[in-house]
Amino acid sequence: MMAEKKYWLMKSEPEDYSIDDLEKDGETPWTGVRNYGARNFMRDDMKVGDGVLFYHSNISKPVIVGAMEVSSEPYPDPLQFDPSSKYFDEKSTESDPRWQLVDVKFVQKFDDPVTRDAMKEETALDDMELFRLGRYSITPVTESEWKKIHDMAGADPK
Repeated sequence: MMAEKKYWLMKSEPEDYSIDDLEKDGETPWTGVRNYGARNFMRDDMKVGDGVLFYHSNISKPVIVGAMEVSSEPYPDPLQFDPSSKYFDEKSTESDPRWQLVDVKFVQKFDDPVTRDAMKEETALDDMELFRLGRYSITPVTESEWKKIHDMAGADPK
């Protein structure tokens, strides 16, 4: 039996990695997550084929700029083992890694990105985990929220 498709929102600061970077690269490992809750979503809940909203965060007007798709099973984030990386974790070992990641691939860039302010004004999005788990870089999204965001962006929810 095939697992039910799930939906997610993943944040990135555009100066670190933007939707344009992903569009150019096509696919990328989602490195650097150092929050246990967000890590657990990747490690335990994300499956290949899940839909992901790409959210540009930590800017004056946070905004959902497009969609991507989970394209790998979880695996250890290599940056945790690299002493020159800001994501290095001296307590993590190759035999017992703390931090996991998934790869994501580009699906679409929204012509009309959806701002956080616009989402907050939309009653259909009142219960979004983004607003409840604000410090998480990854949050679950319901199928109806997924469709509503795409509708607000004037995009086809692929």
